[in-house]
Amino acid sequence: MSYRYATERADHGDLAGGRVLRSAPGYPGFPVRLASELAQRAMARLPERPLTLWDPCCGGGYLATVTGLLHRARLGRVLASDISSDAVALAGENLGLLSEEGLARRATQARERAAAFDKPGYLATAESAERLARDLVERGGDLAHTVFEADAFAPPSPGGPVDLVLTDVPYGDLTHWSAVPSGADPVTALLRALATVLPGHAVVVVTARTRKIVLPEGVAALERIRVGNRAAVLVRAAELR
Repeated sequence: MSYRYATERADHGDLAGGRVLRSAPGYPGFPVRLASELAQRAMARLPERPLTLWDPCCGGGYLATVTGLLHRARLGRVLASDISSDAVALAGENLGLLSEEGLARRATQARERAAAFDKPGYLATAESAERLARDLVERGGDLAHTVFEADAFAPPSPGGPVDLVLTDVPYGDLTHWSAVPSGADPVTALLRALATVLPGHAVVVVTARTRKIVLPEGVAALERIRVGNRAAVLVRAAELR
């Protein structure tokens, strides 16, 4: 069976980290075109209805926010969670941009700073936020979103069925996460934990800076992708049980 998707070639400069979306040390962005392609590959395997997206290792919320802005037409709700309260606070600011009001507020702040400090960069930020707001309206308007603090290795119920998990994990640092059971492979532990709160039809997309993401024994990937120094894998939640 073949699945259709399209890689966008538009200029995504407005989504660059630190322009409209908030950034902070230790909370990196994510390649926008790759985020869009991974989302489309997963969505091609899901029902044609408003989907719920969840990033359970959201960091600053960049990946979830970018995906929400680009694919509002396919999404009905975005969830983002992280074990770090600082990450959740930053993610809350970024996911607030999934509304026309949030983008308008960001544009207003930037214009006020441009007037106060006479810096053209702030005007560029305001113009980017205004363009993103127009695009959001064209794609369906405000997107419902929830940000919460949670351990991805012991996830709570996300408060409704999730169709798509899209997350970028700090692969080399996962072994330092205290929630990983002793001796367990961290990616396996993460996938198994997520499967306990996901419906069987959900598609899980995990990406990391590594040559290959190893799945639990006996689990077949829907698809594998490698771009530069990143690897990604798509797997059906039912396969993880």
